[in-house]
Amino acid sequence: MHRLFVGLAVATLLAGCGGTKPVDPVNLLMAPYTGDVPGASLLVIKDGKAVLDRSYGLANLEDDDETKPATNYRLASISKQFTAAAILLLAEQGRLKLDDPVRQWLPSLPETTSAVTLRQLLDHTGGLVDYEDLIPPGTTGQVSDNDVLSILSATPKTYFAPGTAYRYSNTGYVLLGLVVERASGYSLPLYLKQQIFQPLGMNHTLLYESGGPEVDDRAYGYSEVNGQWTRTDQSVTSATRGDGGIYSSVEDLAKWDAALYDNRLLSDASRKLAFSPHVKVTGEPYEASYGYGWRITGDTLWHSGESIGFRNVIVRWPKQHLTVILLSNRNEPEPYRTALEIAKPWLQEP
Repeated sequence: MHRLFVGLAVATLLAGCGGTKPVDPVNLLMAPYTGDVPGASLLVIKDGKAVLDRSYGLANLEDDDETKPATNYRLASISKQFTAAAILLLAEQGRLKLDDPVRQWLPSLPETTSAVTLRQLLDHTGGLVDYEDLIPPGTTGQVSDNDVLSILSATPKTYFAPGTAYRYSNTGYVLLGLVVERASGYSLPLYLKQQIFQPLGMNHTLLYESGGPEVDDRAYGYSEVNGQWTRTDQSVTSATRGDGGIYSSVEDLAKWDAALYDNRLLSDASRKLAFSPHVKVTGEPYEASYGYGWRITGDTLWHSGESIGFRNVIVRWPKQHLTVILLSNRNEPEPYRTALEIAKPWLQEP
């Protein structure tokens, strides 16, 4: 990323010499995504309006499908804010309580997890073991949510006493997705569709499951291997749901962003819970606290999403009514700092 910003400075300097046309700074920042390569969709929203909406590169290299605002990317861990919202909605509906022990809903979990609550899973203070580290060597089939539950049910070990520390946990959000199903009586994809996506008009967003509805305008993930782009769309852990299985576009995420300013979906109290700093983030390369499905840094609410072949970020400045969404179908570059750089002109406005 350092090379990117050096390139920006050099190009700006060159543009000022010899009367050449000034380089668009956003396009320069997005240059890695440009051309016949895995691409990205970028949206900047200011005061409820799209002030910058651009797409770069290809969603499918094999078919030369160009990206567009309606292209749907695997959100990876950005999905966690939707799982958290589902839990908060069920709490509002009286179907569960945030301080319920997770074993109340998933009784097969070992006795060592008896003090772990849903609230602690939401902010990554549950201390449960990472399921990725428990997958048997040589596993080739995709691991399901129920597989994760089975693995955890046979694992008495925990990292720490619940509520005493922070450790980012995909395990916790997989289990929260299963709790949504137990508490609602609906499958997780259907609950999200009926209670979140459809009410907000996110009509092309879905929690993807093999054998279920196909993803419209789907971007496929790629990784650069020995200088060549290789499709790496799925891995052993790509079938789990509550921690990262949603596909969406910048178009639909604009509707999600709008709903986070008022009570059309979540109550004021639920949004305050989601956006409050419950614990300091540790073991990650950013200064942040964690809410429920959101990292909190200064005035920003944000979350990244990384899965094999996808790198995404959504960054919100609620006080300034500014949001940057950057979704990409490639393993690099990391988009968070790019999004912060893109936001600067709007943050500097009086």
